[in-house]
Amino acid sequence: MYEKSKRFYDFNFKSNPLNGGFLVAKNGKIIFEQYQGNLHLGENDSIGMHTALHIASTTKTFTAMAILRLAEQGKLKLTDPVKKHLSKFPYKDINIQMLLSHRSALPNYMNVMKPPKPGDTTRISNQQVLEFLNEEKPPLQGKPNQNFSYCNTNYVLLALIIEKLSHQTYAEYLHKNFFEPFGMKDTKVCDAAYQSKNAPSYRWDGSEEAITWLDDTYGDKNICSTPRDLLRWDQALYHPECFKKSTLESAFNPCSFEKKGINNYGLGWRMYCLPKQQTILYHNGWWHGSNASFYRIPNDRITIIAIGNKMNTNIYKLKPLIESLTNIRFNALKEED
Repeated sequence: MYEKSKRFYDFNFKSNPLNGGFLVAKNGKIIFEQYQGNLHLGENDSIGMHTALHIASTTKTFTAMAILRLAEQGKLKLTDPVKKHLSKFPYKDINIQMLLSHRSALPNYMNVMKPPKPGDTTRISNQQVLEFLNEEKPPLQGKPNQNFSYCNTNYVLLALIIEKLSHQTYAEYLHKNFFEPFGMKDTKVCDAAYQSKNAPSYRWDGSEEAITWLDDTYGDKNICSTPRDLLRWDQALYHPECFKKSTLESAFNPCSFEKKGINNYGLGWRMYCLPKQQTILYHNGWWHGSNASFYRIPNDRITIIAIGNKMNTNIYKLKPLIESLTNIRFNALKEED
């Protein structure tokens, strides 16, 4: 596995070097690991195993599992209307499971909220997203639960529900329930101030991405982590003392079948549904110039993680590596997106 992983890494990032970390593990044991580049381009601060980078939408795996933990504790039901827990939420036919599975038909707040005027450095909060929905009531993008439509608004609202029911901030809840008990010492929920100083991101040409009015919202993004910490997260999901079997089954159960093919989405997890009941669980992330890929192949107990803070789409091109490490052949599956 080491040689195959190294060959893939050397080939995949030859012309476009990764500015970040890459890890392949089997049964929780690291087989191949590589770190490259500097946290701040042009400076002498090499990226290493403890360098936390923005994992963008891979954050959604934590948000979803936090909601499912609250469900385990009897503090909510997935069939609860969102309005039961967020009284200002104006759409009565949308429940928590629809948020988790991206079947709510809500519009993406990033597209429907108006940005501040030039020179205004105001950044919006999760609560302001909820206030906007309450006051403006933007039209839904269809009927709730009619189809899958990936939408960051869902996970901003889920973070508010976590805070409402736990009586903790989103960051406090994740730290107490996941980061600390699972030994994820380098992982944290990061705000815009942290990002600009400790986890900057860069365009493909090396120019730094600016912090924007959308950088304070969380739940849909804004966790900074490392490949090793994400491996700890991966391993925690195999242990029954961390989550009930029924909880994991609900998280990893595909929810959308409008389109044929192997692509699907569970509760906070993208997936490839393969023959013989094999499933690859994953979640990619992109925010500004930060990219992340987090792949779990349960049948083979293989984990592949890539994180970078300089725009690099090769981070997402992991199928050849998966094929070289398993008996999976994507082309033979006639995949349809």
